[in-house]
Amino acid sequence: MNDEVAAAAGQLALLVAVLLVLQRPVGSYLVWALQSPRHLRVERAAYRLMRVDPDADQRWNTYLFSVLGFSLASVLLLYGLARLQHLLPMSLGADPMEPAGAWNAAVSFVTNTNWQWFSGEQAAGHLLQMSGFAVQNFLSAAVGIAVAVAVVRGFARSAADHRVGNFWADLVRTVGRVLLPVAFVGALLLVATGVVQNLAGPAELTTLGGASQHALGGPVASQEVIKQLGTNGGGFFNANAAHPLENPTPVSNLLQVLLMLLIPFSLPRAFGLMVGSKRQGWAVLAAMGVLWLGSVALVTWAEMSGPGLVPEAAGGAMEGKEQRFGTAASALFAASTTATSTGAVNSMHDSLTAPGGGVVMLNMLLGEVSPGGVGSGLYGMLVLAVVAVFVAGLMVGRTPELLGKKIGPGEMTLASLNILTMPAVVLLGAALAISTAAGRAGIQEAGPHGLSEMLYAVASAGNNNGSAFAGLTVSTPFYNTLLGLAMLLGRFVPIALVLALAGRLAAQRTVPAGAGTLPTQGALFVVLLVGVTLVMVALTFVPVLALGPVTESLS
Repeated sequence: MNDEVAAAAGQLALLVAVLLVLQRPVGSYLVWALQSPRHLRVERAAYRLMRVDPDADQRWNTYLFSVLGFSLASVLLLYGLARLQHLLPMSLGADPMEPAGAWNAAVSFVTNTNWQWFSGEQAAGHLLQMSGFAVQNFLSAAVGIAVAVAVVRGFARSAADHRVGNFWADLVRTVGRVLLPVAFVGALLLVATGVVQNLAGPAELTTLGGASQHALGGPVASQEVIKQLGTNGGGFFNANAAHPLENPTPVSNLLQVLLMLLIPFSLPRAFGLMVGSKRQGWAVLAAMGVLWLGSVALVTWAEMSGPGLVPEAAGGAMEGKEQRFGTAASALFAASTTATSTGAVNSMHDSLTAPGGGVVMLNMLLGEVSPGGVGSGLYGMLVLAVVAVFVAGLMVGRTPELLGKKIGPGEMTLASLNILTMPAVVLLGAALAISTAAGRAGIQEAGPHGLSEMLYAVASAGNNNGSAFAGLTVSTPFYNTLLGLAMLLGRFVPIALVLALAGRLAAQRTVPAGAGTLPTQGALFVVLLVGVTLVMVALTFVPVLALGPVTESLS
């Protein structure tokens, strides 16, 4: 066990060191990519094709309509591909998805959730995987980063008439300058570790025990890399990152964790550079890091030596985990995939110990700001920073200001509605599921664990995570419809509110800090921000968590 603890600590230390080194150049590169005044030739061709003016500075509502219009077109296109895939080449004999399932899949991948009610290798052919799911992995991630940059411009600009940038330019630059180049290099690294990349169909294999089985090849590495880099999470195979062709070795496992954390932990530096305060970026990064490290430590403790586990266990609770990864690497992956909005899994979360399952659920219920998804984590944390500044100002009599912008009733109304959206979606969705016969029909486990499975599913959809506790039958019209609505509301209502907030901030004149301004760049503000984040969750979700994972832990 001591060797296992040392290995877990070494793995985590290596990951943190690499992230600290990479966040500086990656954050700086993000600023150049999205703020450069020059358009590349291929970008100008894309703008002509879309018939848009990339230099037109949009007001926040126009920016929002562009996001919604683009996302609606993406949903319709992906829905059509899923419904007609039996007519497409390289379908591998896959049947068309039924209407409710196609709707759920389309919404899932467009909202960066990547919730899968279906088995990837059985329900989707190569063309749907490549032209549908993988493309949306890029585009949905780009939308999140674009919205985050628009929000940062709201803080950085002064008297800008509610203008927050150009969505189409942000989208094209994010895909072409950031996601595609990094994904290309990342895919080569994944192939080098053994991840499959081909266009092969099922191959018949003979196991060591003499049994015959079929293994499906495909464009796995190219989809796996953007699944992690864009905090998407949808697996090419049903077993997701637990599948040996999708995540074959401990090296590929650590690389995939690095990919899912890279951009979320680099965006705070980009934020600091854009607003002219690197220390402010460090404060946001520190708050995210404290929450993430805390969840990693708790899940690792729960799975290696938590309640009910004997010290002689093989490295801890190994049920539902891959032997090639072990307990520590599985716990690190589980904590990271739920602290971001990735939702990929290299172990079955339903098999986590009750405390471990409670922590990964809590990660999602924080609103995924630790560090959250690409873009969504940063703008979610900035909304919490607005609330923290306002609360602190009321307590100590300081002026509620953040980066020279007054936080008044209008700003607080938008921030409060943003924070309340996710709990409303999750709690109302869970209540609807538990109170209807169609919802209860999917429950396979009795008692508090069954409630945890249902709550986890709705929380995963409402927070655009996509991971599952399993044990809950969701491949039904009821759950496909309910969870699809939760994904839409959980994605686009906060985007609308945060863009409205950015517009209000951009319209304000920046005022210099005075004697009454609360400092927001030091350790005290980091503690305040972490505290506000935790209290928001504690006050909202403690009752339902007490009925689920807490009761299960105590019993």
